[in-house]
Amino acid sequence: MTYPNQPRLPQSMGSSNTMFVTEVRFDPSYAKTVPGVIKIIIIIFSLIAFICIQASSFWSNGRGVYFNVIAQFGIWYSVGILFCYLFHIVEKYHNWKWLRIEMIADVAFVFLYLTTSTIVVAFGSAAYSAAGFFGYLTMVLFGSDAFIKFNAIKAGELAQGRKVVAKEAHTHIATPPAMP
Repeated sequence: MTYPNQPRLPQSMGSSNTMFVTEVRFDPSYAKTVPGVIKIIIIIFSLIAFICIQASSFWSNGRGVYFNVIAQFGIWYSVGILFCYLFHIVEKYHNWKWLRIEMIADVAFVFLYLTTSTIVVAFGSAAYSAAGFFGYLTMVLFGSDAFIKFNAIKAGELAQGRKVVAKEAHTHIATPPAMP
């Protein structure tokens, strides 16, 4: 994935090398990309939904507890992945298939949020309905992130880091024939 402060490399003939900087460092530019913004909004919406359930008078109901467990998993997963991208841990461990891992986790969260949001909305409480609304929004965000990851995998993009295209200089030196 490209970042705003890194210029696009020109497309040319030649071999391409992948360059990874394997030191852990803080780089806030990921938070300005579409996947970074999606993760931040997922954290906010999941936290709002969690607070809606906890603030209701039915906070100990099994439906609310189940929703809060899934919301907490969503928060901690998104915070962890966001942390890994912000501190270039993804680039440090570039051998892992980060895009596939994220895509599979995002699809799992889509189904988890679909079921839990439907369960809490069916309860009928206003706070549960508000939590379900934010759960549905979070489900859509996880789905869009999974779609972005799927397209990145299909395009052969890297999770973090960049490919460097090196031009190979082919020079042909003609030597005169040997004297008899």
